[in-house]
Order: sequence, then C-alpha cells, then structure tokens
Amino acid sequence: MSIVVNEIFGPTVQGEGPSAGRQCAFLRLGGCNLSCHWCDTPYTWDWKGTSDEKTAFDPRKELHNRDVEGVLEELLALGTELVVISGGEPLSQQRRLRPLLKGLREAGVTVEFETNGTVVPDDEIITPGVRFNVSPKLSHAGDPASKRIVPAALRKLVQTPDVAFKFVCRGVDDLDEVAALERDFDISPVWIMPEGKNVAHISQHLSSLADEVVRRGWNLSTRLHVLAWGDKRGI
Repeated sequence: MSIVVNEIFGPTVQGEGPSAGRQCAFLRLGGCNLSCHWCDTPYTWDWKGTSDEKTAFDPRKELHNRDVEGVLEELLALGTELVVISGGEPLSQQRRLRPLLKGLREAGVTVEFETNGTVVPDDEIITPGVRFNVSPKLSHAGDPASKRIVPAALRKLVQTPDVAFKFVCRGVDDLDEVAALERDFDISPVWIMPEGKNVAHISQHLSSLADEVVRRGWNLSTRLHVLAWGDKRGI
C-alpha cells in the first residue's frame, strides 16, 4: 500500500497547539480539499498559483508515492517519540494510513494529526496515542462556509478522546466567528493562533488578540517554528 507524501523531516519541534515545543518528526502528505489564501504549505496542493504566494507548484516534483513500510522505517529512524502527520489534508488518505499508525503505535510513538476538520475520521484511526489537532478555517481563509465547515466531521472530532481545536485568527473580529463555532458544535478546548508567515506579522496579530483570548477563557498558541526558523521548509 502506498501513500502520497510531500516530505518527511526531523527531528524538529511541534510549532503549534498543546504540544508546542515538543520534539517530533513530521510526515507531510500531499493534496488538500481546501485552498486557503494564506496557507503556509501551498506546495502540497496549489498547482494553479491561487494562494497568496501566487506560485504554481509542480505536483510531479512535490508529491511522491511511497510505500507504507518505507515511510514507517524512515520515521522510526528519526528517533522521536512523537510523529506529526500533516499536509495538505492528511485525513483524505486515512485508510491508507492505518498500517502506518499501527506500526508507529507498536513502536511506542505518539501521533498527532493536523487536520482542517472537513473529513470524518474513521473509527479505526481513533485510538489511544493518537491526537487530532483540528483547525477549522474561518471566512478570511477564502473558501465558502459550505466547503470549510463540515458539521458531520466536526461533531465526530469533538467526540474523540484526544482532540484540540486551533483557529488561525488575524484580529479580534475573527474571535466572534470562533465563538459561534464553539457554541454550535460544543468545541473544546479552543486554541487561538495568530496568522503569519514571519515574525513581524505573527507579533502584530498576537498583540491584537492576546487580551481578548484571555478574557474569553481560551488558550493562546504562537507559531514557534516560524519564530525560530522563518518560513524554511522541512523544519
């Protein structure tokens, strides 16, 4: 069985959410069902240059069919206790990922999925040692609500035993949109993360959000990997 991989790298650190700062390896998969303007990994899906980067990436260069056994061997060789599976949208390949998850868990490795919350997770991948970091997209991402908000997927993810919800925000107005989703889907816990691909933008958005995030009783996440390494790929 094969999976569509963009890159494998590590050791590095998880840059976002409740595990920020923890050493990990990354498995970045190819393909996404959304097209966020500000996406920081457009090279996994943007073949037409529709993101803010205005660059049309070549899927023949960016995507690689890899057998599961080889991917598992490479991830385990990196020697981390955490593997983050991101994309693109990794749950679009969730059935192919089952044997990889099994191999990682048998080796004692914890797994985190970075998902946009539009794909209903299969019961087979909701297992101890697997966390879902769910990042539903707000209106400023550019896609229509009917595409970026999938009630069935959010309701299933809310019920998973190890889950966190991260929202990329630019300003205080975005927080009302988050509050509506929190109310409609009983989302918890909530992490607010400032949008930005460089230190200046992150700092600007973070300072405008922090007080209101605290007032609302939510958690605040920065983008540690951007602060440390900028927008370098494979970090």
